Amino acid sequence: MTETNSAPEANSGGRSIRSPSAPEAFDYIVVGGGSSGCIAAAQLADDPDCRVLLLEAGPAAEDHPETLSADGYKHAFINDRVIWERFTTPQSHAGNQRIFAGTGTVLGGSGSVNGMVYTRGDRRDYDEWPRGWQWSDVLPDFERIEAKLRPRPRPPTRWSEACISAAVTCGFSRSPDFQDGNLGNVVGYEPMAYEGDRRRSSYVAFIKDAGPRPNLVVRAQAFTHRLVLGEGGRVVAVEYEHEGTRQRAEVRREVVMCAGALETPKLLMLSGIGPAPVLRAFGIPVAAEAPRVGEGLHDHPNVPLFFVSRGQVDCNYPQLYSFYRTRPGAPLPSGQSDTCYVFWPARSAMKQAVQRVLPGQLLPPSLYDGPLKQLIRGGVGLAFRSHALQRLVEHLYGIVVILGKPQSRGRVRLSSVDPRAQAEIDPAYFSHAGDMATMVEGVRLARRLARSGGLGAWGSRELMPGPLTRSDEGIARWVARNAITTYHFAGTCSMGDGPTTACDPRLRLRGVPNVRIADASAIPSTPVSALNAPSMLVGWRAARFIQEEARQGAARAG
Repeated sequence: MTETNSAPEANSGGRSIRSPSAPEAFDYIVVGGGSSGCIAAAQLADDPDCRVLLLEAGPAAEDHPETLSADGYKHAFINDRVIWERFTTPQSHAGNQRIFAGTGTVLGGSGSVNGMVYTRGDRRDYDEWPRGWQWSDVLPDFERIEAKLRPRPRPPTRWSEACISAAVTCGFSRSPDFQDGNLGNVVGYEPMAYEGDRRRSSYVAFIKDAGPRPNLVVRAQAFTHRLVLGEGGRVVAVEYEHEGTRQRAEVRREVVMCAGALETPKLLMLSGIGPAPVLRAFGIPVAAEAPRVGEGLHDHPNVPLFFVSRGQVDCNYPQLYSFYRTRPGAPLPSGQSDTCYVFWPARSAMKQAVQRVLPGQLLPPSLYDGPLKQLIRGGVGLAFRSHALQRLVEHLYGIVVILGKPQSRGRVRLSSVDPRAQAEIDPAYFSHAGDMATMVEGVRLARRLARSGGLGAWGSRELMPGPLTRSDEGIARWVARNAITTYHFAGTCSMGDGPTTACDPRLRLRGVPNVRIADASAIPSTPVSALNAPSMLVGWRAARFIQEEARQGAARAG
């Protein structure tokens, strides 16, 4: 059954919470109903003898129809009820900015609000992952996911073909298939998770399409507070808030953490699982010493260059991507790309992008959640009604330069014992000097793309950063001031072979025998491409590992 109830009351800090109801019991509890969590829960529920609970902090997708529409992503992006609003700590190597770090909080997670891009990554990306996770190992799992998800590219337009012509002129090869594991110096049409006018998130493909199942409880607006550990260090229950009531669900077998790379480590630390000094600083008893929980945060920072063309841009989606190795001396395998380039038509979502980003840039934290945010958004909406601005947007496009293989690593730490307080998020953007060197070369390549081939013939005039920003130093300063996230947070509970990693290659959290990390937290090194498909892969494989081990245990017992 699916439960889609009204928003719960807030917890703690003097706020009212009703008495807890009698605890329920489940074989598996999946915390987080995003891209990985929907898949993990659905796969575990394939065993009719297992009872599965899926907890999602945000609302049901059906309550916000834009999350189910292929054209709705731009509207979802400014809906604060489906975006978990967070900001990083001031980034000392990125102009001291507090960078918006929001992610989806709705059934389907970020896969219900993003641009629907679905890319497996480059086969060389998986060489960096632990044993059992190389390209040949994961390819069959990707194929099984895609049999239900059914991703596909969008049809070409005159402008998108002009972009491909420019890329080929600059040394890229046109790729007919971005799923073949070769993203070295290629350009092509991204597979996207849509069908007709509908979005196909993992929620749609794996839960909604399957219909109600008596052994799967999907509970939206269920805000997890902590895991409860019992004797032997096992998790015995999950405490969460639902409809204004603090509830407790008991777990018979395993808890599967799919809350995302920013929330999963926070929840573990609130449960007493994490670095002991951090836990003690907040008065949290140490239930399991896990020093790597929260460490290793990384992301794909990006900067958009904007160009005005003579002709109208006849494209409504960010459907065209390219990948390139801009810095041959970077510590990467030969042929592996280090940057990604998104050809972004402004008409697809320019107004909404400004409405989302501008308040965070203009307002201090103390004023961000007040009426001024909505006032700024309203002013932007009024500005976009003008004929002159509409005409500009029709001729405007961006080439978004994305750092695909960041070497910088940051961390997630608690900021409070209140589960609703955002964690301290520090991606440490550009703290490794090589990352900025790669971005500078990426900006230079983006400029060449705009002048070359079909785009040169289209007539492109650089609007931002503008002709005065030419030196390496000037470009680096501009990148630092204008960098934003690509929402690809990873690595905060990284898997690996050695005992110092947070979880092992079968995604078992070290030190806690019945917890799996099944989201982007477990990814040790992010692929050069978008993270939605790899996150689904982790959720899928977590469920498979659990089922395999359950069968092996039953065979031994029999």
